[in-house]
Amino acid sequence: MPGECSLADKGVFSAAVCANKQIGQRFYRLKLEFSGAGAKAFGNSKPGQFAEVDLSSAALPPAENIPEDLLDASERKILLRRPFSFADVTAQGDRTFADILYCVVGPATLRMTTLVAGNSVSVIGPLGNGFLVPDGKKRAVLVAGGMGAGPLEHLAKILTADYPGIDAIALAGAKTVKQLPFEGRLDEISQQLGFSLPEFAKYGIKSMVATDDGSAGYHGLVTDCLLEWLGKADLARDSAIVYACGPEAMLARVAEIAKEKKIDCQVSMERRMACGFGVCQSCAVECRVDDSNQTVYKLCCKDGPVFDSRELIF
Repeated sequence: MPGECSLADKGVFSAAVCANKQIGQRFYRLKLEFSGAGAKAFGNSKPGQFAEVDLSSAALPPAENIPEDLLDASERKILLRRPFSFADVTAQGDRTFADILYCVVGPATLRMTTLVAGNSVSVIGPLGNGFLVPDGKKRAVLVAGGMGAGPLEHLAKILTADYPGIDAIALAGAKTVKQLPFEGRLDEISQQLGFSLPEFAKYGIKSMVATDDGSAGYHGLVTDCLLEWLGKADLARDSAIVYACGPEAMLARVAEIAKEKKIDCQVSMERRMACGFGVCQSCAVECRVDDSNQTVYKLCCKDGPVFDSRELIF
């Protein structure tokens, strides 16, 4: 199982808010600081793992700052924690800083926008299983669809720091350029050299952008961009791996492409996860049983969220 961790590696911790920066119309980047046992636990977290954040006490923004489509939903009480993966984790001495990339889609993330430096939040984690880097890999392709960019940014950092022998590239897709969850684009010269996104360029990783409407980069689905790139790349199948995170339809297509190309592939799935550690059983994922026509349901929060794409049934 990719990136497994034990129950002893996780807990309930208090994190201090360092910053909460808006980077797009509905995109934000929240920086948390952990100390003590929390710093140790999250300092050892793996890309693709996640945390459950308590937002029940966060305030609503002023009425004029609430999107019209969320006016009714904004008044709902936040009873359950919300799961978030990390876009970056940095351990510094006895402190660990973790970045959460999030999009305002409902009452919880709406309240999340009001967190400011000095606030504290309760966090359970790190949870689940993250991405695994098998031995012998030389090329890695990171495929992000929309908000799936977060854990792949974290993975990009780890690949650069711990696996210098792996040459990586990131492909990021969205419906339009405004729906790409990044802070900006690099200058034209950098883009001509293959470094489109600062979030990956800072790790020395090249990147490509795909938009459904052609408003930036490749005109079409990021999965079509992947297929075209693989057709041009000189890849040794056994030494290559694809990592993907995004909408399920995108993940299904990435898994199909990887199967056709006979390339290893790991995908990060998304489900509604009320507890985060396997008690509520609400995040079932249908999986194949080896050497059998039978299937079994695994839990996204406990067995995932990262799975080998070959075991998933989409």
